[in-house]
This record gives sequence, structure tokens and C-alpha cells, in this order.
Amino acid sequence: MKKRAIVIVLDSVGIGAMPDAAEYGDEGSHTLGNINARRPLHIKNLTALGIGNIASSRLEAAPKPLAAFGRAAEKTHAKDTTSGHWEMMGLVMDTPFRTYPSGFPRRVMNAFEMRIHRGTLANRVASGTVIINELGDEHMRTGKPIVYTSADSVFQIAAHEDVIPLEKLYSMCETAREILVGDDLVGRVIARPFVGANGDYRRTENRRDYAVAPLGETVLDALYLKGLDTVAIGKIEDIFDRRGIRTVDHTKNNAAGIDSTLGLIREGRGDFIFTNLVDFDSLYGHRNDVEGYADALEYFDERLAEMLAALKEGDLLIITADHGCDPTTASTDHSREYIPVLAYGAGVKSADLGTLDSFADIGATVYEYLTGETFPTGRSFLDRLK
Repeated sequence: MKKRAIVIVLDSVGIGAMPDAAEYGDEGSHTLGNINARRPLHIKNLTALGIGNIASSRLEAAPKPLAAFGRAAEKTHAKDTTSGHWEMMGLVMDTPFRTYPSGFPRRVMNAFEMRIHRGTLANRVASGTVIINELGDEHMRTGKPIVYTSADSVFQIAAHEDVIPLEKLYSMCETAREILVGDDLVGRVIARPFVGANGDYRRTENRRDYAVAPLGETVLDALYLKGLDTVAIGKIEDIFDRRGIRTVDHTKNNAAGIDSTLGLIREGRGDFIFTNLVDFDSLYGHRNDVEGYADALEYFDERLAEMLAALKEGDLLIITADHGCDPTTASTDHSREYIPVLAYGAGVKSADLGTLDSFADIGATVYEYLTGETFPTGRSFLDRLK
């Protein structure tokens, strides 16, 4: 029997504020619970697995959940995508990436502008969809890229595709990535291309993320060195700077990511399939779109039935998240939340996993399942699944 692990990250689908959430301005955040209170969710497959049985879920509990269920806390003092995924794969950061609530220092911007041979607009914390409409006309007139950040460790560059072609925008991002190291280290530089005209602009799916290579060994690295086929779907390859990854499908939305994952499951390909479904976060969480977020959760739930039916005997499926992004709050940024953990497969018994100490417990479980060995970070919960 071939063993295979599939981890699906529902990007930003948090399940309640962590005890230190107030330190991040996120007290009261509860992505799933608050959405459900505002617009009741119809997620029968996730409910059957046991998402409502997780502590403080605020969702309907299943009388006999089909999966092992629990939640995980983040040890890294952060709430960004990179830190969340790195910790999930066994890399807990002692010092989190830098954030810039007052914009980037002049030394950074001077170096960036000198190397791209033009000035920039904004350099402040902003919502990406708001700032392109606020400054889009000026950008069209001057050719200056819009640089902005958020509460997370990101340097985002927005440009109209007709003003700064994609390859030029990507080159600018590579330049920023070279600058933002050392004391100015940020988790990701992000290309944010957009289209439109006359104050009516919209982002395209040609986003590209530029992360730094993980600062230590990850589960992906260890599995890769053992010759296993590690498959990255969605923006996983960007988050890990393409390290420890053998096969890539850089899907750009939830539907494509689900299709790709489902195809691999059905075909029996891959040893470790690692999927990020980005729309929850990028299209709905950051835009405070409760209805859109709820619809996306229900769409995933419908497609989940296909994935569950396609699983093979040796498959272990884990559904989780990387942080929160509660669309019901005033903030448009990520929120410091627990993440849900659902583990399902043939021979996996239903069990209450409680609250896991670290996201790294997920990676440790995957590693032990596939290799029979112990990863040095995290605590595997594999024995609780049998």
C-alpha cells in the first residue's frame, strides 16, 4: 500500500482568537465563527468531518465526526502567510519578520528607487484594492509604481499592466527582494498588477510572491532529500522559495487549486501534496467581503465531497489554515487566530486532538506518516489517529 499525505491550507480560515490576539489588535477575531454568525454557513461535508467539534468553533457539531479534529496555536510571534506555512513544515522562527506600520524607511526606498530608475507612490499601510483606485490615475500619468504594506511583513508593488509590463514589474520585485534582507528582512515581496482606467481599477490574477528561502530545514526539505515527490499547488512554491519541492502547479485561484489537487488524488500521483487555496484571504478576507468568503467556503465544501470520494487506501488528508483574516472586523489585515486541523483517511479514527502546541505538529505528523521517523520540530499526533 502506497502512503501519501495531502495537506490543504484554506488560506486565512482561522477558528478563533489566540490568547495573545489583543497584542496584535485582533481581540474578538474569529474568522469562521463570525462569518457564520453574520451569514449562516452550509458546509455539510466539513461539518461531517468535525469542524464544528473543534473547541470554541461556534459551528454546528457532528454527533459522530468522521475525522480527527482539533486546533493548532502558532508559536512564531506573527500572523503572516510565510511564518504560518514555515511553522507548519517544522520551522518556528525565533525572530519574526519585520513589519512597517509607518511605511518603509527612506534608506530602503532610496535604494529601491535608484535601482528601478523612477520614483514611487504611497509607501504606507493600505488596502490593495483601495489604494489602486486612490492612486491609479496618478500612477497612469507618472509611471511610478505604488508601494504599500500592511500589518503583515510584506512589500507590495502595484502597477497597471499597460504602464509597467508584467516582466518589468516582476523585475522590480526581484530588486526589492535583494534589498529587503538583514535588518530590513520582510517575509514577502508581492507583485500586484492591475488593469482598468479612470479611477476604476481591479487587480488581476498575475500576482507573484517573492519569499526568502526558509531559514532552516523544513519537512519539505527532508522529504525531498529522501527522494519523495513533494508537490506544491498554488503559491506554496513561492512561500518556500521553491526549495524542497519536486513538482509544481502554480494555480491562481481556489477552483484551479482544487482541480489540480483532485486530479493528483485520482491519478495516485505525488507522495506529499501541499495545496494553498488563496481566494479566502486575497479576495474576501482582505476585502471584508463576508458574503464572498461564505460562498467560497461553501464552494470548497461542495468540492470536498469529490476529494473525499477519490482518496485511496493509503491517503492521509489534513485540512487546515495558516492564520485568520476575519472579514467581519474593521481591519483588512490578517488576524492572530488558532487554525483548524481535520485529519481523515482510511483507518483514521475520530479523535479530539484538542489544542496543538504548534502548527509544526502538522508537519511532524506528515513526516512520521510518510517515513516512519521523527522530525526534530513539532509533536506528531499520528498515534492518536490509529
